[in-house]
Amino acid sequence: MGIFSKILGNIKDSKKDSDNENLKQRIQKMDLGEMRLYVNGKIIELKVSGSGLSEIVKKLTLKNEDTGHNYLKDDDQDSKKKKVFDLIVLILNNKKIDVHTLELVQKFLENYDKLIKEFDKENKQIYEKKIKELISITADKISFKSDIADRMRTLK
Repeated sequence: MGIFSKILGNIKDSKKDSDNENLKQRIQKMDLGEMRLYVNGKIIELKVSGSGLSEIVKKLTLKNEDTGHNYLKDDDQDSKKKKVFDLIVLILNNKKIDVHTLELVQKFLENYDKLIKEFDKENKQIYEKKIKELISITADKISFKSDIADRMRTLK
């Protein structure tokens, strides 16, 4: 029985890895509208997960390896900037968010700090404040979940 569970466990792990790789590839091809649908759980064949949310934030935050450009540029239309900022807010409000995704959102805030401040000033918005507050709230929620998980382990 131990041998079979080890073999089956490896099969499950490799399936999970291939699922994550498929998800990563799908997200790399998504536009902002599709990413929003994914975060809202509206794409039936893709289940919302922490790794999926991380991939979206990575795509928005880190430079594209092929082009060497960031997702957002100074000369992008305000509507695109607003959609990206709204997507970040949506991700921060998602219950599947994890520590890794939260760290990537902080990196997003660092990378686009100047852009966000300019957008807020020009369009009378408060995305910088909103994102910073949600980072703090989300960090508290993750910490709370971790505390509960620790308590549950001690009860077993």
